[in-house]
Amino acid sequence: MTDITIIGSGNMARAIGTRAVAAGRSLQILDRTPENAAKLAAELGAETTSGGLGDIPEGDIVVLALYFGPAREVATHYGDTLSGKTVVEISNPINADTFDSLTVEPGTSAAEEIAALLPGADVVKAFNTTFAGPLTAGVTGGMPLDVFIASDSEEAGNRVASFAAAAGLRPLRVGGLRHARELEGFQLLVAALQANPAYGSFNWATGLKIID
Repeated sequence: MTDITIIGSGNMARAIGTRAVAAGRSLQILDRTPENAAKLAAELGAETTSGGLGDIPEGDIVVLALYFGPAREVATHYGDTLSGKTVVEISNPINADTFDSLTVEPGTSAAEEIAALLPGADVVKAFNTTFAGPLTAGVTGGMPLDVFIASDSEEAGNRVASFAAAAGLRPLRVGGLRHARELEGFQLLVAALQANPAYGSFNWATGLKIID
Protein backbone atom coordinates (compact mmCIF):
# COMPACT_ATOMS: atom_id res chain seq x y z
CA MET A 1 0.00 0.00 0.00
CA THR A 2 1.36 3.43 -0.98
CA ASP A 3 0.64 6.46 1.18
CA ILE A 4 1.32 9.27 -1.29
CA THR A 5 1.46 9.50 -5.08
CA ILE A 6 3.14 12.55 -6.58
CA ILE A 7 2.39 13.28 -10.22
CA GLY A 8 5.21 15.34 -11.70
CA SER A 9 9.00 15.28 -11.43
CA GLY A 10 10.00 18.94 -11.17
CA ASN A 11 11.26 21.04 -8.28
CA MET A 12 8.02 20.97 -6.30
CA ALA A 13 7.64 17.22 -6.81
CA ARG A 14 11.18 16.81 -5.46
CA ALA A 15 10.49 19.12 -2.49
CA ILE A 16 7.20 17.46 -1.50
CA GLY A 17 8.77 14.05 -2.06
CA THR A 18 11.63 14.97 0.25
CA ARG A 19 9.17 15.96 2.98
CA ALA A 20 7.19 12.74 2.40
CA VAL A 21 10.30 10.62 2.86
CA ALA A 22 11.18 12.62 5.98
CA ALA A 23 7.68 11.85 7.29
CA GLY A 24 8.23 8.14 6.74
CA ARG A 25 5.49 7.90 4.11
CA SER A 26 5.65 5.38 1.28
CA LEU A 27 5.85 7.15 -2.04
CA GLN A 28 5.07 6.68 -5.72
CA ILE A 29 6.25 9.12 -8.44
CA LEU A 30 4.39 9.25 -11.76
CA ASP A 31 5.27 11.46 -14.72
CA ARG A 32 4.42 11.87 -18.38
CA THR A 33 8.05 10.88 -18.98
CA PRO A 34 8.61 7.71 -16.92
CA GLU A 35 12.40 8.12 -17.09
CA ASN A 36 12.10 11.43 -15.21
CA ALA A 37 9.92 9.77 -12.57
CA ALA A 38 12.45 6.95 -12.18
CA LYS A 39 15.30 9.43 -11.78
CA LEU A 40 13.47 11.34 -9.04
CA ALA A 41 12.44 8.12 -7.30
CA ALA A 42 16.07 6.97 -7.22
CA GLU A 43 17.12 10.36 -5.83
CA LEU A 44 14.49 10.23 -3.07
CA GLY A 45 15.27 6.64 -2.15
CA ALA A 46 13.36 4.91 0.65
CA GLU A 47 12.03 2.32 -1.83
CA THR A 48 10.13 5.01 -3.74
CA THR A 49 8.43 3.53 -6.80
CA SER A 50 7.85 5.22 -10.15
CA GLY A 51 5.93 4.97 -13.39
CA GLY A 52 4.14 6.82 -16.14
CA LEU A 53 0.66 8.22 -16.62
CA GLY A 54 -0.47 4.82 -17.82
CA ASP A 55 -0.06 3.59 -14.26
CA ILE A 56 -2.73 3.87 -11.58
CA PRO A 57 -2.02 6.32 -8.72
CA GLU A 58 -1.75 4.06 -5.67
CA GLY A 59 -1.58 6.65 -2.88
CA ASP A 60 -4.49 7.64 -0.67
CA ILE A 61 -3.14 11.17 -1.17
CA VAL A 62 -2.40 12.18 -4.77
CA VAL A 63 -0.37 15.37 -5.20
CA LEU A 64 -0.63 17.16 -8.55
CA ALA A 65 2.86 18.71 -8.50
CA LEU A 66 2.19 20.44 -11.79
CA TYR A 67 1.42 23.79 -13.35
CA PHE A 68 -2.29 24.50 -13.74
CA GLY A 69 -2.56 23.53 -17.42
CA PRO A 70 -0.88 20.13 -17.02
CA ALA A 71 -2.83 19.57 -13.77
CA ARG A 72 -6.09 19.95 -15.72
CA GLU A 73 -4.85 17.52 -18.34
CA VAL A 74 -3.89 14.95 -15.72
CA ALA A 75 -7.20 15.38 -13.87
CA THR A 76 -9.07 14.81 -17.12
CA HIS A 77 -6.84 11.83 -17.95
CA TYR A 78 -7.47 10.04 -14.63
CA GLY A 79 -11.05 11.21 -13.97
CA ASP A 80 -12.99 8.65 -11.94
CA THR A 81 -9.78 6.71 -11.24
CA LEU A 82 -9.12 9.28 -8.50
CA SER A 83 -12.55 8.88 -6.89
CA GLY A 84 -12.31 8.39 -3.14
CA LYS A 85 -8.80 9.85 -2.99
CA THR A 86 -7.51 13.09 -1.50
CA VAL A 87 -6.10 15.14 -4.37
CA VAL A 88 -3.73 17.99 -3.47
CA GLU A 89 -3.69 20.82 -6.01
CA ILE A 90 -0.64 23.10 -5.63
CA SER A 91 -0.63 25.34 -8.71
CA ASN A 92 -0.81 29.10 -9.06
CA PRO A 93 -2.64 30.02 -12.30
CA ILE A 94 -0.57 33.14 -12.98
CA ASN A 95 -0.26 34.82 -16.39
CA ALA A 96 3.39 34.02 -17.07
CA ASP A 97 3.74 36.83 -19.61
CA THR A 98 2.72 39.73 -17.41
CA PHE A 99 2.65 38.42 -13.81
CA ASP A 100 -0.24 40.82 -13.17
CA SER A 101 -3.28 38.57 -13.43
CA LEU A 102 -4.60 35.06 -12.88
CA THR A 103 -5.69 32.88 -15.77
CA VAL A 104 -8.87 31.68 -14.04
CA GLU A 105 -12.08 33.68 -14.08
CA PRO A 106 -13.03 35.86 -11.09
CA GLY A 107 -15.04 33.93 -8.51
CA THR A 108 -13.16 30.67 -8.93
CA SER A 109 -9.69 29.18 -8.51
CA ALA A 110 -7.42 26.58 -10.02
CA ALA A 111 -8.30 24.22 -7.17
CA GLU A 112 -12.04 24.64 -7.73
CA GLU A 113 -11.64 24.01 -11.47
CA ILE A 114 -9.69 20.82 -10.75
CA ALA A 115 -12.37 19.79 -8.25
CA ALA A 116 -15.01 20.20 -10.97
CA LEU A 117 -13.06 17.73 -13.11
CA LEU A 118 -12.80 15.25 -10.22
CA PRO A 119 -16.25 15.15 -8.58
CA GLY A 120 -15.49 11.82 -6.91
CA ALA A 121 -12.30 13.03 -5.24
CA ASP A 122 -11.72 15.36 -2.29
CA VAL A 123 -9.58 18.20 -3.67
CA VAL A 124 -7.40 20.11 -1.22
CA LYS A 125 -5.45 23.30 -1.93
CA ALA A 126 -2.04 23.22 -0.26
CA PHE A 127 1.66 23.97 -0.87
CA ASN A 128 0.97 26.78 -3.35
CA THR A 129 2.49 29.44 -1.07
CA THR A 130 5.80 27.61 -0.68
CA PHE A 131 8.82 27.73 -2.95
CA ALA A 132 10.72 24.49 -3.53
CA GLY A 133 13.92 25.58 -1.76
CA PRO A 134 12.43 26.34 1.67
CA LEU A 135 10.01 23.42 1.35
CA THR A 136 12.85 20.97 0.77
CA ALA A 137 14.47 22.19 3.99
CA GLY A 138 11.13 22.29 5.79
CA VAL A 139 12.14 25.34 7.85
CA THR A 140 12.65 29.06 7.35
CA GLY A 141 14.36 31.30 9.83
CA GLY A 142 14.64 28.35 12.17
CA MET A 143 10.85 27.91 12.23
CA PRO A 144 8.75 25.16 10.60
CA LEU A 145 7.43 26.21 7.20
CA ASP A 146 3.72 27.08 7.11
CA VAL A 147 1.41 25.13 4.78
CA PHE A 148 -1.99 26.74 4.23
CA ILE A 149 -4.75 24.20 3.60
CA ALA A 150 -8.16 24.87 2.02
CA SER A 151 -10.67 22.02 1.73
CA ASP A 152 -14.40 21.39 1.72
CA SER A 153 -13.76 17.96 3.26
CA GLU A 154 -12.68 18.01 6.90
CA GLU A 155 -11.38 14.46 6.60
CA ALA A 156 -9.27 15.23 3.52
CA GLY A 157 -7.99 18.46 5.05
CA ASN A 158 -7.03 16.58 8.20
CA ARG A 159 -5.23 13.96 6.14
CA VAL A 160 -3.10 16.61 4.41
CA ALA A 161 -2.53 18.45 7.69
CA SER A 162 -1.35 15.21 9.31
CA PHE A 163 1.10 14.64 6.48
CA ALA A 164 2.41 18.21 6.74
CA ALA A 165 2.89 17.94 10.50
CA ALA A 166 4.68 14.59 10.20
CA ALA A 167 6.94 16.18 7.59
CA GLY A 168 8.04 18.84 10.08
CA LEU A 169 5.84 21.59 8.65
CA ARG A 170 3.13 23.68 10.32
CA PRO A 171 -0.33 23.10 8.77
CA LEU A 172 -2.75 26.03 8.95
CA ARG A 173 -6.40 25.39 7.99
CA VAL A 174 -7.94 28.40 6.23
CA GLY A 175 -11.45 27.05 5.56
CA GLY A 176 -13.29 25.74 2.52
CA LEU A 177 -11.88 25.20 -0.95
CA ARG A 178 -13.17 28.60 -2.08
CA HIS A 179 -10.39 30.14 0.00
CA ALA A 180 -8.00 28.81 -2.60
CA ARG A 181 -8.93 32.04 -4.40
CA GLU A 182 -7.24 34.13 -1.72
CA LEU A 183 -4.23 31.79 -1.52
CA GLU A 184 -3.73 31.98 -5.29
CA GLY A 185 -4.30 35.73 -5.33
CA PHE A 186 -1.72 36.25 -2.60
CA GLN A 187 0.83 34.19 -4.49
CA LEU A 188 0.21 36.34 -7.56
CA LEU A 189 1.55 39.27 -5.54
CA VAL A 190 4.59 37.25 -4.47
CA ALA A 191 5.29 36.20 -8.08
CA ALA A 192 5.06 39.83 -9.21
CA LEU A 193 7.61 40.81 -6.57
CA GLN A 194 9.96 38.05 -7.64
CA ALA A 195 9.65 39.02 -11.30
CA ASN A 196 10.48 42.66 -10.48
CA PRO A 197 14.21 43.22 -11.26
CA ALA A 198 14.36 45.77 -8.45
CA TYR A 199 14.11 42.94 -5.92
CA GLY A 200 16.14 40.24 -7.63
CA SER A 201 15.58 36.53 -7.26
CA PHE A 202 14.71 35.17 -3.83
CA ASN A 203 13.28 32.17 -2.08
CA TRP A 204 9.97 32.98 -0.40
CA ALA A 205 8.32 31.41 2.60
CA THR A 206 4.98 32.82 3.67
CA GLY A 207 4.33 32.48 7.38
CA LEU A 208 2.28 33.70 10.28
CA LYS A 209 3.58 34.57 13.71
CA ILE A 210 1.02 33.55 16.30
CA ILE A 211 1.25 35.68 19.44
CA ASP A 212 -0.13 34.31 22.69
